[in-house]
Amino acid sequence: MRKARAKKRPLLPDPKFQSQEVTRFVNNLMLHGKKSLAYSIFYDAMAIVDEKVEEGTGLDAWKKALENITPQVEVRSRRVGGATFQIPQPIRDDRKTSMGMKWLISYSKKRNEKTMAQKLAAEVLAASKEEGAAFKKKEDTHRMAEANKAFSHFRF
Repeated sequence: MRKARAKKRPLLPDPKFQSQEVTRFVNNLMLHGKKSLAYSIFYDAMAIVDEKVEEGTGLDAWKKALENITPQVEVRSRRVGGATFQIPQPIRDDRKTSMGMKWLISYSKKRNEKTMAQKLAAEVLAASKEEGAAFKKKEDTHRMAEANKAFSHFRF
């Protein structure tokens, strides 16, 4: 890169839970700049999770779900000679969380419930129990890295 790396802007904590992590998630959830709608979807989903979870709060279940679907390693393509190898690499902390959040949101959108809040709540509940599509994506990523461990000496 020619220019210096862009400065990291501080995030304001969300109004209800006072958490910067929630704000970051809502920013990923938001479409077309409609942040208040994204907040209402998230808070409605947490209310649904609150009702269905036995111990703890909905926010605790959401944090556990994020922890369960956050990947530790990923594979990156690297061309060596004429062949392309999938090389496993550890992931930076901020990229880990953003990948987990994006997977949770994208697989929530693909679910069959009626509203987005219900879809998100169902995916959070599934991920907190270590099941669901987002958790499967993490498992597949780790499996792929494990399978290509022999090429880790090509790391760049």
